[in-house]
Amino acid sequence: MSQLNLPALERAASESRGLSMDAVAKAASGHLGLPLGATEIGAVLFGQALNYNPDDTHWLNRDIFVLSAGHGSMFLYSWLHLAGYDISLEDVKNFRQLNSKTPGHPEFHDTPGVEATTGPLGQGIGNAVGYASSAKMAAARFNTEQHKIFDNHVVVLAGDGCLQEGIAQEALSFAGHHRLDNLILFYDSNDVTLDAMAIETQSEDAVKRFESLGFDAQVVVNGNSITDLYQAFLNAKNSKTNKPQAIICKTLIAKSIPEVAGTNKGHGEAGVKFVDAARKALGLPEEKFFVSQETRHYFADHKKTLLEKYNQWTQTYAQWKSANPQLAQLLESRNVEHNPSEVFAKIPEFNPKESIATRKAGSEVLQPIAQALPLVVSGSADLHGSTLNYIKEGRDFTPSCPGGRNIKFGIREHAMGAMLNGFAYHGIFRASGATFLVFSDYCRPSIRLAALSHLPVTYIFTHDSIGVGEDGPTHQPVETVSGLRMIPNLDVIRPADPEETAGAFASAFTRMSGPTLLALTRQNLPNLTMVDVKVRREGVLKGAYILIKETGALKQILIATGSEVQHAVEAAKQLGDGVRVVSMPCTEIFDRQSSEYKEQVLPSSCRNRVAIEAGVTSFWWKYVGLDGKVIGIDRFGGNDLILILFFIKLIDQFI
Repeated sequence: MSQLNLPALERAASESRGLSMDAVAKAASGHLGLPLGATEIGAVLFGQALNYNPDDTHWLNRDIFVLSAGHGSMFLYSWLHLAGYDISLEDVKNFRQLNSKTPGHPEFHDTPGVEATTGPLGQGIGNAVGYASSAKMAAARFNTEQHKIFDNHVVVLAGDGCLQEGIAQEALSFAGHHRLDNLILFYDSNDVTLDAMAIETQSEDAVKRFESLGFDAQVVVNGNSITDLYQAFLNAKNSKTNKPQAIICKTLIAKSIPEVAGTNKGHGEAGVKFVDAARKALGLPEEKFFVSQETRHYFADHKKTLLEKYNQWTQTYAQWKSANPQLAQLLESRNVEHNPSEVFAKIPEFNPKESIATRKAGSEVLQPIAQALPLVVSGSADLHGSTLNYIKEGRDFTPSCPGGRNIKFGIREHAMGAMLNGFAYHGIFRASGATFLVFSDYCRPSIRLAALSHLPVTYIFTHDSIGVGEDGPTHQPVETVSGLRMIPNLDVIRPADPEETAGAFASAFTRMSGPTLLALTRQNLPNLTMVDVKVRREGVLKGAYILIKETGALKQILIATGSEVQHAVEAAKQLGDGVRVVSMPCTEIFDRQSSEYKEQVLPSSCRNRVAIEAGVTSFWWKYVGLDGKVIGIDRFGGNDLILILFFIKLIDQFI
């Protein structure tokens, strides 16, 4: 790497501080602590060390920067602006304003150069570990001896708050064990949290902590020294230990505002009333949102250097593509939208006489999908043997086999969720992960962010109801499915039989606009052969469909989902020819259908409706109305007795 232009970078650091002060002051809200305290880290990264192209924000081999401490968003916006990304000075002035490119916390899709939606502390660390894992996998899958198209690094900036969150321990443990030497973590160690000094809530030795997790760790005693930070980055990037790297930077929070610097008051906007004096001390003019022509020229020249590297890479990529047309076709298929009908053609029909658990059906469906969609990867939180989502010919993702398609996340559900998001942000692979449905609560924050960020992640969650029986109420997710349905943009699919399971997997792995959660049974379910395979598979793509059509005048509609559809079918046989059975595997997909289709399935003229699900009842009233009834369980489960009581209650309702 070239030598530092220290005066230029120090000037840029001062002007970055000025932008952050002015933006927070104008918004009358925000966080000054990290943007002022970690400014020199930004100068080193964006002004010297990272490889990026602000005109091609999705360049495959860019160095990826994730701001885990997302509350310090003005740090990122100021450096993206200076570096030449599509963030204007006017955008900076609109910090924290509605519909601006510079929201209070970084939002993926909304802001060029933002690699992950962060804000909930620790999430960015998990995202970065997912990014690094995906980059390792991509290098193994696509690099050749003649052409290396993936050799980038993932850099994450985190603070004390991020590292106190449990998700950070989970993710860093995974990173160290899997020797993700393409990951560099900057720890903004300013010894301050929001309420108080960090010593009141933590006392661990950070170096020993990182080393025990399998990281190399170095301390930058003066975390506001550009020279020292740059040398630390070079040491990390050029390390030959095959370990992830931690750079512990002893920074001064809210540096340049002496009235609050180094205290918990410096975390937020308490320093705003002192910014005019602080700006003057930095040598900035009275003009707010000031950026000097010297700084503009520096970054324009730096961009030329970056573009030289970018152009060299594009030449390498063109050579690689010419020499490896099949690999190139596979890589470039990552953004291709697949039609679920194409996927159906790859999935054999199930034996109509066989009862099978939908988790087992899912395992059988996954194999042809993995063959048809080679960029699909599948992981599990130490439950592959129960969730059955192992790609049989995929090998394991390990340090010695980074091209493996099966990821053993360990018992780390929250990190798994954040890492899956990292895979999705990277955009090379179609990531999926599995655990028991009841443990979705351990990764719910990551699921929520996947939905918010429109990430095409697939969750394969099994043991979906009180049907787990003797495992008892701790493992019976009576409230979980309904709770997950409350997350906007998350498709929750509970298939009722193996053919609906095929539809569910096809829907999940072809959806591009958001995540899908598959809720699958442990217990066997019958194959619902009263309609043909095509109707059931395509019915999932509509969210709900008529499984049994009334043969007389329509008098009653039974709506059921998942393992309870079979009971609606049996009840309909006893209730007569005026009963319709609707299977509703996914309420979210159904709600997106046209009003004509919804009226066709659930005609408004029939108000005698009953919804059946082995879970809480409150969700279902939107479909049955005030004249309808809901059969479910509004209490925590128990042993097998509760299951029997549920079925008795169900039968009694109809007979």
